[in-house]
Amino acid sequence: MNTRDLEYLVALSDLKHFGKAASACFVSQPALSMQIKKLEESLGVQLLERTNKSVLLTDHGSIIAERARKILNDIDEIKEIAKSAKDPLSGEIKIGIFPTLAPYLLPLIVPQLSQLYPKLSFYLFEEKTSPLIEMLKEGKLHAAFLTAPIIEKNLSNAILFEEEFMLAVPIKHRLAKLKSVKQHDLKNHNLLLLEEGHCMRDQALALCHRMDIAENKNFRATSLETLRHMVAAGVGITLIPKLACYTNNNIAYIPFITPKPTRTIGLFWRNSSAKQILLNDIAATTKSLLISI
Repeated sequence: MNTRDLEYLVALSDLKHFGKAASACFVSQPALSMQIKKLEESLGVQLLERTNKSVLLTDHGSIIAERARKILNDIDEIKEIAKSAKDPLSGEIKIGIFPTLAPYLLPLIVPQLSQLYPKLSFYLFEEKTSPLIEMLKEGKLHAAFLTAPIIEKNLSNAILFEEEFMLAVPIKHRLAKLKSVKQHDLKNHNLLLLEEGHCMRDQALALCHRMDIAENKNFRATSLETLRHMVAAGVGITLIPKLACYTNNNIAYIPFITPKPTRTIGLFWRNSSAKQILLNDIAATTKSLLISI
C-alpha cells in the first residue's frame, strides 16, 4: 500500500467513476483499476461494488476511503509545516466564500491582500455554506469566510465584522418614505427570500419569526442580484446585507432600528492546519482593511 493507491481510492470515492477518477489522478483508467484491485487483494477486503454504469464503495470501502483521505490530508499538512518553517507567508492558500458575500467582500480585500502577500498565491472558491464546511473538513480548502456561529469542534475562527441587514423596498412602496424600520412597520408584509441552502435564507427566516413576518412563497431566488431585480421591478420587499446595497434608482434601502438584524462574518480553518499563523495574519489584515474602508 502506498499514498498513490490511497489517492486513487479517494478519487473514486469522490467521483464514483473510473474514467473521471483516472483523469483527476492523471493516469490511465486501466492503471487505476489495476492498482485498486491490488489494494483490495492486499487488504483482503472488497472496496468497490462495480457495475457497468457507476462505481459504489462498499461499507468497508467507504470507511477506508475516509481514513485514506485523513492520511493524505495529514501528509499535506506535514509538507505545509515544512514549507511554513522556511517562509510562512509564501505558497498557496485556498479560501472559500459563500455567494451572498463573495461579490461584495472580495473586491474590497483581494487586491490589497495580493499586494501585502506578494509570495502568496490566492485561490478563491465560491460555494454555499454546507459544501464549504465539508471542503474545509476534507482538506480541500485552507480556510473559508463563513457566517458565525459554526458548530464544528475541529474548526478555529477569527471574527472579522458584523454586517447589518437593510430592508430593500421598491422606491414607490409606502415604506420607502421611512428613515428607519420598526417591527410593526412590516406587519402583514411578505419577504422575498433566497432558495434553500443559502445561510442568509436561514438568517432571514429567523428575523421573520422574531418580527412575525411571512415569507413570500410564490418565489425563491438563487442569488441576491435576482432579489434586487425583483424588488426594483416592484414585485416585493426583501433583506439585503449592507455591503450589497448598491445604489439603484428603483430601490430604497432602509435601516432597522436598534437592535438591528446582523450577520457575523468570520474566517474559519481546521484546528490542525499548518497555516494557522498565516491565517490569523490574513484575518487581522482583512479586519484592518475593512475598518479603513
